[in-house]
Amino acid sequence: MKTKIWIALIALYIVWGSTYLAIRFAVETIPPFMSAGLRFLISGAILFVWRRMAGDPSPTKQQWISTAIVGTALLLGGNGLVSWAEQRVPSGIAALMVSTIPLWLVIFEALRPRGIKPTWRAIIGLLIGFGGVFLLVGPAELSGKSATQFDTLGIIALLCAAFIWAFGSIYSKHANMPKSSLMSTGAQMLTGAVALFIVSAGSREFNGFHFASVTMRSWLGLAFLIFIGSLVGFVSYGWLLQNAPISLVSTYAYVNPVVAVFLGGWLASEALTPRILLAAVIIIGSVVFINSGQKPISKMEAKKEAEEAIRT
Repeated sequence: MKTKIWIALIALYIVWGSTYLAIRFAVETIPPFMSAGLRFLISGAILFVWRRMAGDPSPTKQQWISTAIVGTALLLGGNGLVSWAEQRVPSGIAALMVSTIPLWLVIFEALRPRGIKPTWRAIIGLLIGFGGVFLLVGPAELSGKSATQFDTLGIIALLCAAFIWAFGSIYSKHANMPKSSLMSTGAQMLTGAVALFIVSAGSREFNGFHFASVTMRSWLGLAFLIFIGSLVGFVSYGWLLQNAPISLVSTYAYVNPVVAVFLGGWLASEALTPRILLAAVIIIGSVVFINSGQKPISKMEAKKEAEEAIRT
């Protein structure tokens, strides 16, 4: 059993860690918001139909409203902006920026009415984490004075994506959502896809676009995101929740950015400098530091995290 658990865990690391590179390949010839819209329309439809056939009730009107708010925040504000930014920023850097979500969650939780105030440990972790972000994308990198230059708008979009994702995550914890996590995820994907297509149309992504111009690499990237990143990844995560310690399963949040950085360097020739590696250690280390001081994660909380993870 232990061997199966480790095989499944390593597969999960690779699957979810590789989604950032798959996004980069997809947006090479498919407009970013359209690409994300297609991904979540198909994934959401599969999940929704499956759960309806399995006997899950359809969301109520209020639940559709809640899932629309969460889906728009996570999929348009979060994933949509990441997809847009990956036209300008390497996939590994995007993954590291998105890994700051737990830092934003601490801030949002502290500001929320009756929210949990951060401990000194969390405050120290926040300072360390954002120090790592400054090291990664400081003024020198954005101005071009460093050997590694990052696109300013891309970095801002990634920071906004992490910020909006954290807001949507906090809101989802107290919103009226379907009891079935899979039905909830499917509904969020469908409503999020609608928001993505609206923005895609508003930004004129459909103008002059032809499916014949999409490369095979972009189609494969999109197919990977739909069937492997979202669906297979979630099933694997669900199996691990039932057969492995939660503390072990939750390590995906720390490992995924590392996998994304190395896959980007290996398969897409993205820069992998000592400064990037040091910043990665600092950012991920700060998240580990903050989370290690919190109460152990429950299966219910883990499933909530899984709902969010399959959207990345």
